[in-house]
Amino acid sequence: MALTPRPSADPNDPDARIAPDPFAAVLPALAALGAISSIAAINRVAQEKTVSRPKVKRKSGMALRDLESCCLGLTEVFRRFQKHPKIFAGEGATTSPMKFGVHGPRIDEDGARLYRALINDTASMLVLASQNAYDVMAAIEDGEITAPEDLYFGFGEVQERLNKLIQTRASIRACVDTGLDSAERLTILVRELKRYRVE
Repeated sequence: MALTPRPSADPNDPDARIAPDPFAAVLPALAALGAISSIAAINRVAQEKTVSRPKVKRKSGMALRDLESCCLGLTEVFRRFQKHPKIFAGEGATTSPMKFGVHGPRIDEDGARLYRALINDTASMLVLASQNAYDVMAAIEDGEITAPEDLYFGFGEVQERLNKLIQTRASIRACVDTGLDSAERLTILVRELKRYRVE
């Protein structure tokens, strides 16, 4: 069997390959941000710890540190999305709505490797962000973090921005740009939350 030449990014090259759907990478990254911004809900639904509820195994300081790392990791993920708009930001179709299957640029093998790497990074961030946000909310309920109400409103504002992307079916480019801005904002909020940890 003859070896075929390396796939090209030229859309007219018959050996180029269609990239996997970029929204399959961007949506989980947005979901990870949503998990972190859900800390806003604790201001409305928190209740004091009951005797029967198990205590979170990690200290609040560690949970906050790990959550900050998630925010920084997601900031980097969204920067990489922006850096490669042909693969991840709907370049050439910036007005196309948030929808699977509408962005399929031809990419070369380097682009395919980049996609796989970012999918792995995003999947890790989603798992870690969900767990760390849960542990932080449990620490708030347990009185280990006592932040002012305005700080939770900040998380709520990010949550609303992310919800608006879904409600308006924003373009994938708008999702990437808003995702980066939201990740940077959440980093600031988590750092602020660290100031209110009870020693």
